[in-house]
Amino acid sequence: MTRPCLPFLPPGRRPSFAVPPGACDSHVHVFGPYARFPLAEDRSYTPVEAPAEAFLAHLDALGVARGVIVTASAQGTDNRAMLDALRRHPARLRGVAVLPPETTDRALDEMTAAGVRGLRLNLLRGPAGERTYRNGVGLESLRALGPRLRERGWHLQIWIHARDLAEALPELEPHGMALVVDHMGRIDARQDGVEHPGFRLLCDLLRDGRAWTKISGADRVTGDEAPWSAADPHARALLAANPSRCVWGTDWPHIAYFDRPVPEDAALADTLARWCPDAATLRAVLVDNPARLYGFPDAAREAAGPAA
Repeated sequence: MTRPCLPFLPPGRRPSFAVPPGACDSHVHVFGPYARFPLAEDRSYTPVEAPAEAFLAHLDALGVARGVIVTASAQGTDNRAMLDALRRHPARLRGVAVLPPETTDRALDEMTAAGVRGLRLNLLRGPAGERTYRNGVGLESLRALGPRLRERGWHLQIWIHARDLAEALPELEPHGMALVVDHMGRIDARQDGVEHPGFRLLCDLLRDGRAWTKISGADRVTGDEAPWSAADPHARALLAANPSRCVWGTDWPHIAYFDRPVPEDAALADTLARWCPDAATLRAVLVDNPARLYGFPDAAREAAGPAA
């Protein structure tokens, strides 16, 4: 039996800063209802139900207009919960899928039409090389699907520790797809300084325009409670490397929290305001960058309405 996750917090306060119109929470998961969208039997954790309606309430509480739903390892390669949410809220949501190598062209076309824009690869390994989460897909799916995903304009989202980036790049870059590295490269912010070789490589990739990253997961990379200040130097280094290649997300509903307090989403948002040196950078990370990466309409044009 897998360990049950703690429930997410109910919608709470707004962030302490003015959230710009068109802001995007670029990393969340939705689960259930389990009667329609059951979890994979072989999984590493059991999250509480967190359906699309609860996610939209989370966005509304933060004052955030848009969201990106990522299929989680506990769902295996079953993307139905994510796709159902996208099809019901096409203007507001985009998705990142987890796909087996045998995925058909028809399925790819249907997912692209629904708003899926990326494939997530789970390359996270423990110290002995063991897979951290069951059911994630790896390079075998990329090898089988890469050319067809590139034709459809998808990107690669990779869940990997920064220490393993150098080894993985020769397999990832030849496919000619944008690379998005999850959660600041999953460094241990308490031990791995900004001079850690893997983290320096991630900064270099951003600086050269060869990758994107999600400056998210402050709670995960610090293993701490708010305000997660150990992650400040890392997030600021990534923004300094290339602010136009950074997006942000809450990681709602905060899976794999078993016995320590689940983070407050507004507090996580406040970390972003602390990291960004000015309002223009904050807007880039929350609005402009995700609009480009995920194919949302331009927020300024959308707010202005149709031309006369």
